[in-house]
Amino acid sequence: MLLPEQPRPPLLNMALDEVLTERVGACQRSPTLRIWGWSAPCVVLGRFQSVRNEVDEVAAARHGIEIVRRISGGGAMFIEPEGAITWSLYAPLALSEGMTFAESYRFFDAWVVDALRALGIDAWYAPLNDITSAAGKIGGAAQARRSGAVLHHTTMAYAMNVPLMLEILRIGKEKLSDKGVTSAEKRVGPLRQQTDLPRAAIIDHLLDRFRERFGLVADTLTPDELADANLRVRERFGAREWIHYLP
Repeated sequence: MLLPEQPRPPLLNMALDEVLTERVGACQRSPTLRIWGWSAPCVVLGRFQSVRNEVDEVAAARHGIEIVRRISGGGAMFIEPEGAITWSLYAPLALSEGMTFAESYRFFDAWVVDALRALGIDAWYAPLNDITSAAGKIGGAAQARRSGAVLHHTTMAYAMNVPLMLEILRIGKEKLSDKGVTSAEKRVGPLRQQTDLPRAAIIDHLLDRFRERFGLVADTLTPDELADANLRVRERFGAREWIHYLP
């Protein structure tokens, strides 16, 4: 099933990942591909990252950049709505059974690498969880396995506001805490530097390739799924205790 891109608040995107993972694990929803839409810029922290280790909170507040935390591991992402291409795959846990994490990352992003190469981009999988190219890293993935399902989500850089990103994220700066996972500092090669295609055209191409390989039927969130996600935003994902789980 396909949940197409629709701009949503960053916190709601975090909560939807948990809700949809649980629904697929409980066989209440078919395996699903969700294309994320963003209604506002944000920094997305991995589950086990320290806020002050990764983000200049004063600079983020000054620019109106929200800080949110996802349920999967991995590193921090700086997101501007038209600068990123993000998707999640929700599948039964059995699909990754017997795979190491490295094998499952390669498996779940193989279709993306093939699609990028079809566009003339020299992309490949780089362990543990990157899609990269000769021009630099294109994207990074993260996973969570829970409630009988696997969540695999990936963010690719389409265009980057490098000065703002360097002001918000502590890339190349002294880390203020030794708590939590530290984001790797790697050269990034946004897709806009590697192709003339608009962002929407790249997303359409990715969906076409997925559809050819696996099949894909358009779907929508149910009212119950959306209500559940909004409740979790209010009760957990929007709470300081969650966002600053590791200060």
